[in-house]
Amino acid sequence: MPDRIFLDKQTPTAFKALTATATEIRAKAREIGLDRVLMELVNVRASQLNGCAFCLDRHTQLALEAGDTAQRLGVLPAWRETDLFSDKERAALELTEAVTLVADQHPDDATLARVRTVLSDDEASVVTWAAITINAFNRVSILSGHPVRPRRSA
Repeated sequence: MPDRIFLDKQTPTAFKALTATATEIRAKAREIGLDRVLMELVNVRASQLNGCAFCLDRHTQLALEAGDTAQRLGVLPAWRETDLFSDKERAALELTEAVTLVADQHPDDATLARVRTVLSDDEASVVTWAAITINAFNRVSILSGHPVRPRRSA
């Protein structure tokens, strides 16, 4: 994409700080027992809502590598309409959508209360931080015009 500035390359120290935040969130997720599949669902769902092709490509692949299935990733936009997701995943997805769509509709107390019946304070905090961080990465990639390159077939 012509006339785009790759923000991660132009201001690498800021991008490094954002990457460090993501690394810290992953470490905290492991520490409190949130599995990688759930964390990648957060990344994929926010990226779907934001329309970030680069992050969708990356995090869909990471979700598959973590053990998620093509079926679950395929129905993720309609997660409320299926029983393929655990209660904890559903709460994380609801919280992810609330964070991602906060400008359109602030989360109401009922949504937050529902999430809190499933996620502990630590889990809700980590999921919220993960959603905030992937939203930032989405914006960097969209505004930079990061390309999605075809993968080599196996």
